[in-house]
Amino acid sequence: MIATWYRRINQQIEQAIVGKAEVIQEALAALLAGGHLLLEDVPGTGKTTLARVLARSLGLPYRRVQMTPDLLPSDLTGVYIYHNGEFRFRPGPIFTGVLLADELNRATPKTQSALLEAMQEGQVTLEGETHPLPRPFWVIATQNPIEQEGTYRLPEAQLDRFMCRLRLQYPEPEAEREILRRLREASLEEALQPLSSAEEIVALQQQVRRVHLEPDLEDYLLAIVQATRQAPQVLLGASPRAALALQRFAQAKAALAGRDFVLPDDIQSAVVPVLAHRLLLHYEARLEGAKAEQILEEIKQHIPVPVEV
Repeated sequence: MIATWYRRINQQIEQAIVGKAEVIQEALAALLAGGHLLLEDVPGTGKTTLARVLARSLGLPYRRVQMTPDLLPSDLTGVYIYHNGEFRFRPGPIFTGVLLADELNRATPKTQSALLEAMQEGQVTLEGETHPLPRPFWVIATQNPIEQEGTYRLPEAQLDRFMCRLRLQYPEPEAEREILRRLREASLEEALQPLSSAEEIVALQQQVRRVHLEPDLEDYLLAIVQATRQAPQVLLGASPRAALALQRFAQAKAALAGRDFVLPDDIQSAVVPVLAHRLLLHYEARLEGAKAEQILEEIKQHIPVPVEV
């Protein structure tokens, strides 16, 4: 069922997003795994377009917030207003299905922290009252890793709330040519139709939780996580939350492939998108040019892969 759903959604998304099949798959895996998505790349590579196309194809309500230094937490969460002798809650843009936090690293730490409760608990607490968010609630945040002026570094605690980080990168020459051809006359987004619903996605998320993980694969997954904490270049390794995210992301990848069980390939393909942004490297390692992605690839090479007997 999930594989059929994925083929239907993916076929439409690829009409508007050219040459990014792996990114689309991993973005949908993050959604079905119940996790939030961080898109990191230089401007103009399609991060915002991908978020809009995903929301439209999934049939989910969509709101975009341009994060700026003068944005207040209440601009996200909402406020209480006094009307006709009583205080009434006016919800902010965070009360939606898909929230695009564009250029998240341009918001102040105080505004960034307003997202933490929503991302972790699916709720917002204001003036002592708790307001549940719609289900599913999916944050897609973007940031530019190159431009530093007027930006605030995302703290480790917030990075840990994002299930995975994806990079779109520049398209291949033929893919870029195809983009020019398709968008020469009109935007393809206007022709996209809702192909799913909130209720269907919540049901699929429950199915993903039931994808089977063999004990030896569980050991393999934990060995990778523990190796990040022992690597000499790493100051802060993957947390238990990261281990859970790695498991759920691998389950989602298996489900999208039409399986109800996890394979080693599912875990291996999940390691970099799920763990790389969570690792904090020693200062000396960064000076020497070490990258979290390279360290994770080395870890994968040194840990024996379980073999079915």
